[in-house]
Amino acid sequence: MPGPGQARRGRTLGVDVGRARVGLAVTDPDGMLATPVDTLPRDRASGACRRRIVAHTLETEAVAVYVGLPLNLAGEATASTDDAVAYAGRLAAELSAAGSTAVVRLIDERMSTVSAQRGLHASGRTVKNSRAVIDQAAAVEILQSAVDVQRRTGLWAGRDAEFGVNEQE
Repeated sequence: MPGPGQARRGRTLGVDVGRARVGLAVTDPDGMLATPVDTLPRDRASGACRRRIVAHTLETEAVAVYVGLPLNLAGEATASTDDAVAYAGRLAAELSAAGSTAVVRLIDERMSTVSAQRGLHASGRTVKNSRAVIDQAAAVEILQSAVDVQRRTGLWAGRDAEFGVNEQE
């Protein structure tokens, strides 16, 4: 049994929370390689997007969900930061209520969307014809960053979404 903060083997999910859409990515069963899954419309009133993430977490038996934490380039919180923290907290509560033992972590996502856009542009896609996948690509960037930290340190990356504890950056 892993100790506090120690990462467990298994699939992990990456979530890129946007105002209109939420990107979703998942790793392989060994938690090594992130791949895109879906772009979900964000419906703040009904919470349908979070319910879909909870269902996907349960279906894949994911051990962790990484939610991107949008900070400005100086590392300071913004309105988007507050939104992502609240989203991650609600997601953690909904996962727990659904019986999932997956941890929910917030991970610095500075430049993830920019990196995703660059990658898509390099493959010949424009921002206009990439809107449907840009959020997925950003979720892949967030998730791959997190699993790279896990592999290197053996610990969960980022901050605990429920408690805001910064255990490992």
